Amino acid sequence: MLISAQSLMEIHGEENTRILDCRYVLSDPAAGIASYRRGHIPGSIHLDLGENLSSPIRAGTGRHPLPAVDLFQEAVGKWGVADNSAVIAYDDGPGAMAARCWWLLRWFGHQSVYVLDGGLDAWINEGGVLADGTEAYPMAEFTGRPQQNHWTDADSLMRAVDDPGQLIIDARENKRFLGLEEPIDRIAGHIPSAINRPFKCNLSGGRFKSAKILRQEFIDLIGNTSPNQVVHSCGSGVTACHNLLAMEVAGLYGSRLYAGSWSEWITDPTRPVIRAAE
Repeated sequence: MLISAQSLMEIHGEENTRILDCRYVLSDPAAGIASYRRGHIPGSIHLDLGENLSSPIRAGTGRHPLPAVDLFQEAVGKWGVADNSAVIAYDDGPGAMAARCWWLLRWFGHQSVYVLDGGLDAWINEGGVLADGTEAYPMAEFTGRPQQNHWTDADSLMRAVDDPGQLIIDARENKRFLGLEEPIDRIAGHIPSAINRPFKCNLSGGRFKSAKILRQEFIDLIGNTSPNQVVHSCGSGVTACHNLLAMEVAGLYGSRLYAGSWSEWITDPTRPVIRAAE
């Protein structure tokens, strides 16, 4: 699930290795591709969160809806990813964008996919060189199909709100979770019964904490709740993937993503909202 920069260097250039640069800035969507063109891990291609890792926003969706199944399967092949490819996704370091890519490929049943721990900074600090411009892999045949037990929708989550056996974990920073501030979405607050674990809690020094530490922290958080009864949410289904990845690293398998997350939840005024002052 995670790969170190040193381990990536060992397989870099192998025929079936595919490296995906997922850098993206929510406040400046053009920044990711611009950074890629200035310098990227040699051989890597750039994927844009909005263009490649989401589908267009529609009425009732969140800000980053899941890609359409057939279009995504075709797109993965165009990236050069085949069924036997070893895929490494990276970003600027926190890992949220890379985790979204990791989750999407896992959703489609691709098991050999990893997030570069520490991102591009880790590569540079390990002595890795950068290339500029743009690159591409030869087209490949990708036959993966979505696994429906990997995510849940708003209707299912509404039932989970009143189910003490299920647990919703929100990955946003605490002030947004509490509804004290909301710089992105039009309504502040959180889904009823959700608890908060900002995704950056998974990191120490810009890299993921050890599996042992993550396991203890998540066990302390979820208590007796089975991992397969945990649903991850955030603002739009991106940073939630980071918490989901961290649970997998910790050996707590089977949690699911609420893909639409907060930005989808608030499109329906009948869905309840909790704010700190209420």
